[in-house]
Amino acid sequence: MRNELWIIPTVGCVNNVATAIERRARNLVTGTVEAVAAFPHPYGCSQMGEDQENTRRILADLISHPNAGGVLVLGLGCENSNIDVLKEYIGTYDPRRVKFLVCQDSDDEIEDALELLRDLAAYAGTFQREPVSCSELVIGMKCGGSDGLSGITANPTVGAFSDLLISKGGTTILTEVPEMFGAETQLMDRCENEELFTQTVDLINDFKQYFKSHGQTIYENPSPGNKKGGISTLEDKSMGCTQKSGTAPVSGVLAYGEQVHEKGLNLLSAPGNDLVASTALAASGAHIVLFTTGRGTPFASPVPTIKISTNNRLNEKKNNWIDFNCGTLVEGGTLDELRDRFFDYVISVASGEQVKSEKAGFHDMAIFKQGVTL
Repeated sequence: MRNELWIIPTVGCVNNVATAIERRARNLVTGTVEAVAAFPHPYGCSQMGEDQENTRRILADLISHPNAGGVLVLGLGCENSNIDVLKEYIGTYDPRRVKFLVCQDSDDEIEDALELLRDLAAYAGTFQREPVSCSELVIGMKCGGSDGLSGITANPTVGAFSDLLISKGGTTILTEVPEMFGAETQLMDRCENEELFTQTVDLINDFKQYFKSHGQTIYENPSPGNKKGGISTLEDKSMGCTQKSGTAPVSGVLAYGEQVHEKGLNLLSAPGNDLVASTALAASGAHIVLFTTGRGTPFASPVPTIKISTNNRLNEKKNNWIDFNCGTLVEGGTLDELRDRFFDYVISVASGEQVKSEKAGFHDMAIFKQGVTL
């Protein structure tokens, strides 16, 4: 978990203002305040229907995220998803923790924002780390740039981790629905009841319909990088994806932008795109995202994003990206031993140890766009 200051723009028009405020506010990272981060995005206006709802839900989710000790919501003033509208999605909030600024109403929005951030930093600075049961942890699971070892090393390790965390009362979330295609029955067979089974069937079929409604091929996978790494079919890729869920029963199925409310293994509706899916995991309540990869990637998400290599070569070549190497599994040792080492590492990250992307100062976010732009 983290104690950070977040700057959330309601609309893309104020992105540059948000990033300028972030640069000016870095001196507030002191004491128990661990970072200040702006989350620019291109949306919040000129959107219709479900796209507008997606934006509002995701922004509201991030504003309420427990990794943010203080949040500045930065609006323009004339956008569709303006602050007054967004407050309806946020619901009850602590005015010491969440503050709002409408740029069109300010003579100097950057100076006014810095004053508000100083107040937020003073509030967030009162928080101290204290022991908490790992049953409180919510962990998102994602893969990208997979290779032939993904389903042999890293994904099984994450699956074993998920089972262990759930056995201790914790929660995990699996997403990237298009990369479940072909292996979805493995998840359906583990649903705790008929209602969850039906929701999982709908989760898969609704995403297939999304592809078909846009005239796109459902099985446009695997990617060129996947093929170069040794994956030949979508079923290969999907079998690897579902391995991250371990063997625990499915206890919850979440719509895009819905926050997790059930302990155990949850399935989340989101696309396979790395940034969109990882943001969706964070918005649903994940404190940390586990990201397995055979090809490597430097991206981050709104929360600490642990990069897990499937092979030793990637770990050696891109050690500035990779946080944990599962490639050692092919050289010896057992999955249980690797799981235990990985579990200890995740707990250390939850306790404050920074991952590589955090050390680099990376904080990314992306919202799912499906429809018409005005």
